[in-house]
Amino acid sequence: MALTGRAGLLAALGAVVVLFAPRPGLAVLGVVLLIACLIVVDLAFAGGVRPLRFSREGERLVRLGQSVTVGLIVENPGPRRVRGVLRDAWPPSAGAAPRRLHVDVPPGERRRLTVTLTPTRRGDREAVTVTVRSLGPLGVAGRQGTHRVPWSVRVLPPFLSRKHLPAKLARLRELDGQHPALVRGQGTEFDSLREYVVGDDVRSIDWRASARRRDVVVRTWRPERDRRVLIVLDTGRTSAGRVGKAPIPLASEPPEGDRPDPGDDGPRPAPGWPRLDWSMDAALLLAALAARAGDRVDFLAYDRAVRAWLAGSSRTELLSSLVNVMAPIEAELVEADSAGMVAAVLARAKRRCLVVLLTDLNATAMEEGLLPLLPQLSSRHLVLVAAVADPRVAAMASGRGTAEQVYDAAAAEQLRGERRRITSLLRRHGVEVVDALPEDAASALADAYLALKAAGRL
Repeated sequence: MALTGRAGLLAALGAVVVLFAPRPGLAVLGVVLLIACLIVVDLAFAGGVRPLRFSREGERLVRLGQSVTVGLIVENPGPRRVRGVLRDAWPPSAGAAPRRLHVDVPPGERRRLTVTLTPTRRGDREAVTVTVRSLGPLGVAGRQGTHRVPWSVRVLPPFLSRKHLPAKLARLRELDGQHPALVRGQGTEFDSLREYVVGDDVRSIDWRASARRRDVVVRTWRPERDRRVLIVLDTGRTSAGRVGKAPIPLASEPPEGDRPDPGDDGPRPAPGWPRLDWSMDAALLLAALAARAGDRVDFLAYDRAVRAWLAGSSRTELLSSLVNVMAPIEAELVEADSAGMVAAVLARAKRRCLVVLLTDLNATAMEEGLLPLLPQLSSRHLVLVAAVADPRVAAMASGRGTAEQVYDAAAAEQLRGERRRITSLLRRHGVEVVDALPEDAASALADAYLALKAAGRL
């Protein structure tokens, strides 16, 4: 049973009547009996909510920042009309709107209601419950019931770095010799012969072909194809930190006094994306570029266990498979097991390949975890470590206005010095390093891949 505002209004009017009544005791009894009778009448003629049947239809996939509609079918098999309000409860991060829907279903009929979801977080957003309040003809009271109508919408990474893909593909075509400028890469796969021009490497001269043609000709090369790229995503505690500005703004806070949904995810996060999401965006751009280059791309997410593994996807299915695998991954608030990660990489990569490790250049975690294990990894594979820097550190390092800002600047410079030292140690082990701000990380990683491709190191 549920009471409406009309019941409270009747009670308030009854209190006024009692104040001016000559016999207050009888007046109270009369007001109570009147309100009770009205409630009983409403409950008697209100449509039943327990017999209602629910089903859903709509999309199950949506990119972060976009909207999707989910239909809710309400069927009334009972003998009375169900008229009232309905609330389809979703987690706040699902961005469900409207919060309440008016429902009016005659007996033996069905109605379709629509809820629009605009998620503010990746992952699987699942419907919680559907609560229906069926009001009586007087609108004083009604019947209320809750039903579970399961439905799940997977929120995929937005792949905002897609805007860089055309420029990177143009550079790749230059390396492949498909661009009208005919710029050749310095790979190891023979492509064609052409006449020698001043500035060409004399080591590329084909002496036998030159003797046949009676002219000096050189070999041109193209970047290798069908190489393997293994993208390793560190999902440990360092990936949970929020850096930069969120490219997709979070939903506004609910008004004060609103009760949270039963599936509440907790307090709203601070502005900015987790480092994990920036790394995912960079990984997607790299995967798209490598697939267009004809390379095989595999994906591994690891902290203390394998969180996701994707291998053997075709070029046409790679991106869709990758975003589906990435969507439910969340950062684990534990220190990543570097030994286990290296062992997982070596077990899955038998042949030499490019291992791209997306992690953070945290000095303590690197020195105690990854650095001692690098020789056994770099001896078998080409390793590239990509990290997302915090732009707030650079902003703090430039502060000089007050004593507090000077102390902040000193701490920021110390942190930047530690990152430079770790970068130097990694490069001494033959590891390529990319350390860029969040908005530049994806583009910088793609450029590093193209540079390795052009140098024939893959």
